[in-house]
Amino acid sequence: MSSVHILGAGVMGLVMASELTARGHEVTISDPAGGPGPQACSWWAGGMLAPYCEAESAEEPVERLGAGAAAWWQSHTGLVTGAGTLVLADPRDRGDLARFARLTKGHQTIGGDEIAQLEPDLEGRFREGLCFRTEAHLAPRAALGELARRLAARGIVVTPEPSEAPLTIDCRGLAARDSLSDLRGVRGEMLLIRCEGVSLSRPVRLLHPRIPLYIVPRGDGHFMLGATMIESGWRGQVTLRSMMELMAAAWTIHPGFGEAELVATGADARPAFPDNLPRIRRRGDVIFANGLYRHGFLLSPACARMVAEHLETGAQPEFMDEVRT
Repeated sequence: MSSVHILGAGVMGLVMASELTARGHEVTISDPAGGPGPQACSWWAGGMLAPYCEAESAEEPVERLGAGAAAWWQSHTGLVTGAGTLVLADPRDRGDLARFARLTKGHQTIGGDEIAQLEPDLEGRFREGLCFRTEAHLAPRAALGELARRLAARGIVVTPEPSEAPLTIDCRGLAARDSLSDLRGVRGEMLLIRCEGVSLSRPVRLLHPRIPLYIVPRGDGHFMLGATMIESGWRGQVTLRSMMELMAAAWTIHPGFGEAELVATGADARPAFPDNLPRIRRRGDVIFANGLYRHGFLLSPACARMVAEHLETGAQPEFMDEVRT
C-alpha cells in the first residue's frame, strides 16, 4: 500500500484521507488552519446529498457518481438523514416546476395534501411539488468533525505543516490556483437562522426566478438558507442584496421565517473548472484532486475512490485529464 501526504483538510482532503486509510494506505494530512473550519468553503455547504435534484443543471456524472454519496457518508460518519428532498414553486412559477421535473428523475409529483403530510407546517401553501424520496442530507460541520475525529482515533491528526511522503495528494481547493491555472472561484452565500415557529424535516428547494433557494433543517430550530452562485472568487461577507433575496424567498416558503433570528452569515468561493466537474491530475509524485464546485459532499467520495483505485491498480480515473511524469 502507498504512503501519502494529503494537503488540505476541507471536505476533499478529509474524505480522501478517510477513504485511503480505510483501504490500508499510510496517510498523513496537513492544513495551515489545523483542521476543518470556516476557512474552508465546505464549512458553509448545504450538505444536501441530492444527485437527482442536481441533475437539473449539472453534468451527467454528478447524478451517476453522486448516487453513492449518502451510503459513503453514512458508513464513515453515521450522520446521514434519509428523509428525501421536497421541490416547490409558487403557483405563478408552475412552469419552472414542470421544467425541473422534465430534467430530473427519481421523483414523484405530489399535491397539496401530500405536501402537508410530509411537512405539516406547509399545509395550504403549495398546490404541487416534487418529492425525491431517496435523497438525503447531513450537517456539514458535524460530518467534517466526525471524519476528523475518526481519523484522529487511528492516529491521523491534521498538522499545520506538511510531512514528507513519497506521494502528495493536493486537495487545497482554491489555494491550488498557484498550480492549476484553469481553476476559478464561484461565490456562494448562506444564512444560518433560528426559527422555532417553523418545523421542517427535510431539505426544501424553492424554484425562485432570481435565486433558487434551498433551506435545510439543522435541528433545534436552526435552518441553513442558501445559496447564491456568483462568478467571482471574492470571499468577503454576504452582501445586503443577497441576504434580502434569500430571506424573501424563505418567507415565500413560510411567513414564519420572517420572524427568524439571524444566527450567522457565511460566504466563500467554491473551486471550479470550466465545466464545473472535478479534475484529478497527476504530475510526477503529486496528484491534484480539485474542482468540486457546489458538489463537495456529493462528489468527494467518488473522487477519493478514483484516486485510491489509481494508486492500487493504475486505473485512470474518469476525472483524470492530465498525467505528467
